[in-house]
Amino acid sequence: MKENNSFRENRKQHDLKLIEAGKIFNGDKGKKPYFLREKNNSNGIWRPKADLLINSKNNLYPQIADEAILYFALNSISFHHLEGDTDVGFCIPSGHTLSSQIACLNHLYPLRYDKNAVLSIAKQINSEIVDVLQIKSDKFLPGFISFEVISDIDHLNETKDNQKLTRGTMCTSVDAMIYGKLKDNNKIIIPIEWKYTENYHENGKTDKDYSIENRGKEKEGKGKERLHRYSDLINCSEQLSLKKDDYKNSVYFFEPFYQLMRQTLWAEQMIANKKTETIKAEKFIHAHIIPNENRELLQYEYPVSMKGMKETWESCLTDINKYKIVEPKKLLANIDKSKYQTFIDYLTTRYWNDYE
Repeated sequence: MKENNSFRENRKQHDLKLIEAGKIFNGDKGKKPYFLREKNNSNGIWRPKADLLINSKNNLYPQIADEAILYFALNSISFHHLEGDTDVGFCIPSGHTLSSQIACLNHLYPLRYDKNAVLSIAKQINSEIVDVLQIKSDKFLPGFISFEVISDIDHLNETKDNQKLTRGTMCTSVDAMIYGKLKDNNKIIIPIEWKYTENYHENGKTDKDYSIENRGKEKEGKGKERLHRYSDLINCSEQLSLKKDDYKNSVYFFEPFYQLMRQTLWAEQMIANKKTETIKAEKFIHAHIIPNENRELLQYEYPVSMKGMKETWESCLTDINKYKIVEPKKLLANIDKSKYQTFIDYLTTRYWNDYE
């Protein structure tokens, strides 16, 4: 692959080659094919135009596809859809091969019933964890990992008139969560934010300030609402160290920090309000799962700080040990290889290696 390509473009080309070769995606040839006539070849060949699958179910690891879709449906979780997705719906996963939600499911869902495997993952994030617990806020198909997790009650002022929160949409949620026990018997939640090819400045995107976004004709309407919603929570936060009289234009309202800020507040509020929550914990550690090769996310010099992602975010935290970046392959490094060889081969071919 060309080194000057972005990580996202490299992975897109990688997936297109897998599609063309009939690998990984159950032979799915991708949507919107076009005819390419090569030199000295009058017949030409069909190539997929976009990294979108004909059947979005083929985007999931085959051994989990049916159950993962059922799990989302039974627990009223909304799938995320990306630009270009044409088959959308509450129980329809994204057909986009670069989806980070799909990447999260493909890495973690096959292990969620295996206590030893999940414990090995938790220990990669915090070595002091000695046990993992079943997550009973999943009313159906509960395991040791839960997906698109929200609080039982809205503690972040994100709904009106105490409306019920919906997992995966219109409120702060975490891509996945592990619930564990520490050596001192304290319970700990591990909110997991999964990134794959995301960045927030490439292909004509700007570094969007969520504190000044308009709502229709109302100047800065959405931005003002967000400032009103989160400012007091930030002021009261023990983990968020950057305090200001006015958070307008602050680092907390630029991605990826806007998302990290909300998830930090979410974890703190889960603990502060544990009496009213199904999951009761005394501590948390925020896990950010990012491929090392995604330099556009990790090493970009963010205008709001003129620093990289990790350095920027850690400068906003009181305790940097409560935030940890782990690459996907390392996260699963200690699972039983003999038990999961087929699964590891799938992840290696699809996510961890370049196409050969």
